[in-house]
Amino acid sequence: MEAAVSPLPDDIEALKALLASATQRANEAEAKLANAHARESATEAVIAHLKLQIAKLRREQYAASAERTRRLLDQMELQLEDLEADAAEDDVAAEAAAEKTATISAFERKRPARKPFPEHLPRERVVVPAPCSCPACGGSRLSRLGEDITETLEAIPRAWKVIQTVREKFSCRDCEAITQPPAPFHVVPRGWAGPSFLAMLLFEKYGQHQPLNRQAERFAREGVPLSTSTLADQVGATAFALMPLYRLIEAHILAAERLHGDDTTVPVMAKVKTDTARLWVYVRDDRPFAGADPPAALFHYSRDRRGEHPRTHLASWSGILQADAYGGYGELYAPGRLPAPVLEAGCFAHARRKFFELADVASAARKKNRGEHAGMIYPIALEAVQRIDGLFDVERAINGKDAAERLAARRELSAPLMAELHAWLTTQLARLSRNHDLAKAINYMLRRWDAFTRFLDDGRVCLTNNAAERALRCVPLGRKAWLFCGSDRGGQRAAIMYSLIGTAKLNNVDPQAWLADVLARIAEHPVSRLDDLLPWNWSGPVQLPGAA
Repeated sequence: MEAAVSPLPDDIEALKALLASATQRANEAEAKLANAHARESATEAVIAHLKLQIAKLRREQYAASAERTRRLLDQMELQLEDLEADAAEDDVAAEAAAEKTATISAFERKRPARKPFPEHLPRERVVVPAPCSCPACGGSRLSRLGEDITETLEAIPRAWKVIQTVREKFSCRDCEAITQPPAPFHVVPRGWAGPSFLAMLLFEKYGQHQPLNRQAERFAREGVPLSTSTLADQVGATAFALMPLYRLIEAHILAAERLHGDDTTVPVMAKVKTDTARLWVYVRDDRPFAGADPPAALFHYSRDRRGEHPRTHLASWSGILQADAYGGYGELYAPGRLPAPVLEAGCFAHARRKFFELADVASAARKKNRGEHAGMIYPIALEAVQRIDGLFDVERAINGKDAAERLAARRELSAPLMAELHAWLTTQLARLSRNHDLAKAINYMLRRWDAFTRFLDDGRVCLTNNAAERALRCVPLGRKAWLFCGSDRGGQRAAIMYSLIGTAKLNNVDPQAWLADVLARIAEHPVSRLDDLLPWNWSGPVQLPGAA
């Protein structure tokens, strides 16, 4: 039998040449693929732009569709705003009327005490000239006793400017070589936007939920006309530049031993109508048990809610996961799961909510007054809420203490309450019909009792999953403004920016100031020190040499 002949040469130099050739071909293929993706994206953008123009023309021709009904809370907030304005207007009218009389004093409405203005704001002193003579006797011998200061908060309208970076050229008289300093760095290749402008653009879109078309309209009113597509180019390229920080935050979160997890719906544009996609969040927050590691939030986007998504997100992670009872997490809790099973920790806020809805006396009274059908108020549900509230009372006293202290307090105070709660729930379940709403609420806890008692064995476990729900609040708030994502790529980009902005907020860092400084420094920042740009390591913008 003949030996197989290797197609590779034995000579080292020939191998190096072959490797160099293969590397070159791989780079060329990657470049062609990137160009194809760019061309495809540009085509899709043109198609989307044309569709938008057609939709606008149809709207002008056939008139706008009916507005969506506002939610009750939004209406109440608007009513409160109008009532406060009415009260202030009436106060001024009362003062004006009281000034015309000598016997009637103006009504003074009780207002909350106003906090002093922040110390970091610059102060501009405007000194009122003192009189040259005494107004009472006309004497000129005046002696200064002191001064009274009245502070008035004022705002300076946003100012735009164009920075011209001049790069002078020089030629050498000896060798005739021409030299010139390098061009300034822009986050976007061949870009024109400065880091502060890009930070404002991103924070307004993802932090304040202002779509680019509304920002473009505001910029135009300020005398700087910029098209929506131009702004979208900047957003896409800037999100790509910030991707390394997103990966660092992801690594930091997956290094935790305990995580909060949750998801929420996000509409995404489809061919005929919007599909219901999902934004997932995983939060690392060790502050309740005095942990030293900084908090962070990691968002992921998916087109649906299949269980494979959390399994992919947490494929290399094991620890304690605090989440709701979503079945998609089930395979994470499997005993044979690799690298190790994930331990489930129940959320008492979810459990309490099911009982609270059946014992909400105030809501039932409001519905009855409006003539609506009010559900029954169950004494069992009310007692369940009160028993769970006893656990929350213990948690409030130990919040912020280290894990050992929390565990000791729970074993002393919370363990007896949990034992009583389990016995009481079991007794009540035996008296109820299997399909009763109360039976469903009780079974929600009893079937997951090991998850709900996890906090009795580990002081790091929280009683609720509220950390993840707080991190997700930005999505429901934003949906009212932007309604839906334009594409799956848009949803993925939103997940990146929500992670960066949410992590900055968790660390009490101004997201816009942080983004502006990071975008100004990230190109020249050493890769080995990229951790310095993370929100919890950020110490504020660096003062450049020679800057005013």
